[in-house]
Amino acid sequence: MKKIVVLMVVMVLLIGCSNEEVTNYEYTFTGEGTYWQAEYVYEGTETREKEDGRTTYSNEDSDEMRLTYKGSLDEIESIKKLEFSYVTSVGSGGGVREFDAPPNDLTFTLSGGSTGAKVKEDEIIQVVVTWDDFEESFELTNEKK
Repeated sequence: MKKIVVLMVVMVLLIGCSNEEVTNYEYTFTGEGTYWQAEYVYEGTETREKEDGRTTYSNEDSDEMRLTYKGSLDEIESIKKLEFSYVTSVGSGGGVREFDAPPNDLTFTLSGGSTGAKVKEDEIIQVVVTWDDFEESFELTNEKK
């Protein structure tokens, strides 16, 4: 029992002496146009560490963009090409889907991840969707900012 108490005290001291500050975050941005709606989920871990009088910073993140057609599958059965893109303060992303057969889903997803700069929770993310001869633009915002 005495060994367990000593081990717990040592662990508390080691944790208390750590110069590392870790912050986890998750932001969900949503928005819609006339035909499309989107949700951009951005999550990650930000680490700040003090070592030898210097502070270092690192960020690891992942993101997922879900684009959903607001109508029915029947309305987009003749679609041949879908392109969508989005722009944040730290970069951009997008995708292209070409269809030989009618789409079998109303939602299209693009996932990624990186290290480096971090998307701000109060950003306004620009989205552009192009399908065949049509185009729609709209903004995504974080309602929980």
